Amino acid sequence: MSTYDESNGQSHVQGGAAGPTAPAGYNFEQDSRPGSDATADAFGAPMATGAADGAFPVSPATPTKERRGPGWGAMVGMTAAAALLASGGTFAAVRYGADGALSSNGPIPVATGSTTQTVTSQGTIPDWQAVTAAVSNSVVSITVSVGESGAVGSGVIYDSQGHILTNQHVVAGASKIMVTLADGRIYGADIAGTDASTDLAVIKIKDAPSDLTVAQIGDSDSLVTGQGVMAIGNPLGLSSTVTTGIISALDRPVVTTQEDTGDSFGNFDQPQQAPQQGGLGGLLDMDQKPTSQVYTNAIQIDAAINPGNSGGPLFDGSGKVIGITSSIASTGGSGSAGEKAGSIGIGFAIPVKLAQKVADQLISSGSASHAYLGVSIGDGSAEAGGVLRTGAKVGSVEQGSPAANAGLEQGDVITGINNKVTSRAAALTGFVRQYSAGDKVTLTVVRSGKSQQIEVTLAEKTS
Repeated sequence: MSTYDESNGQSHVQGGAAGPTAPAGYNFEQDSRPGSDATADAFGAPMATGAADGAFPVSPATPTKERRGPGWGAMVGMTAAAALLASGGTFAAVRYGADGALSSNGPIPVATGSTTQTVTSQGTIPDWQAVTAAVSNSVVSITVSVGESGAVGSGVIYDSQGHILTNQHVVAGASKIMVTLADGRIYGADIAGTDASTDLAVIKIKDAPSDLTVAQIGDSDSLVTGQGVMAIGNPLGLSSTVTTGIISALDRPVVTTQEDTGDSFGNFDQPQQAPQQGGLGGLLDMDQKPTSQVYTNAIQIDAAINPGNSGGPLFDGSGKVIGITSSIASTGGSGSAGEKAGSIGIGFAIPVKLAQKVADQLISSGSASHAYLGVSIGDGSAEAGGVLRTGAKVGSVEQGSPAANAGLEQGDVITGINNKVTSRAAALTGFVRQYSAGDKVTLTVVRSGKSQQIEVTLAEKTS
């Protein structure tokens, strides 16, 4: 997460990089972030549904201050090109042709049991009817209260003890959390831990029943662009809503803006403007405490997701979770009531490899740690071997940091990490965040017109 100083064009991030300016006419908005009161109807303010910035209004039966979906905070920045390979995604993807569709003739019973069932397909198109029946009981709806306001989101059952994986912005500042299972049973829940820097959280059902259906976790390292995906969630408070689509891109660097308020809902309506690609106008200091931005190399999908889908699972064709839906892109257009549009077919999910790593830490200790490189970076470019490449340009190196120990220098342009492309600063930030302290990574660095490989042992930042 980062803070951006408009007076000097600098942003500061722990393990992060400056996000580029959003394309003209587009706002990238965080799915289901809590905003202000749901009764506001001004452009950019939360609508009657309670979902700020990004949902068509649905007028409630009676005027209330209920926020029916955490508002979508402005997302700024996406790199022009995605990295070539999936990074850090841990949800298994079923490749087309390997596991196709089951015959869907006749009714398909909804699965019950301690874990979801793996769906074996025959052909090239997943049988989403069978997948839905197999996994729907592992998805929950989340309702949170803060004073007189409320909001809704989604989650996925992570283990038999009642831990639910969701987004941090869904439960941030909640004084009361209620979880509704797919069969309609309602339970209270407590926050087990949150991690604002990745927008992930784990809550735990109070007195969890013994018959919870636990989701199966996949391996998103094997995800491929074009494969089918399915999202289940609680958009606009419409529980157990199923949408399908494909993976449009992998390792898409996105930067979402949120307030790390700790005990209250933040205002996520204002975008953070970041510098244009090609310069060092905005530097991210990886040593700064996260304050306002989340950097993710996301799974981009065209399955429709809307406010309320936040925190819900993204499944592959075999019924395994491959991501946690978290944000969408929006045209920022307005209708007759001045509302912004919802899904336009560009949504984003946090890869489950990262989500699983963070969730395990949150369950164990209530907090999560992240790898630390120790540089300030911005978007830049450099030529090596007659080829011009864009990357993360080093503005400064902290003394005694992993970067300094490895020999990184001011002016270096980092164009890759472990054979994955880092065409912008935000991409490097997202990749670094996926690693843990002690991990060794190989950076591709252009210096003085030559490309070289530099090995860095990442560390954990200490205060």
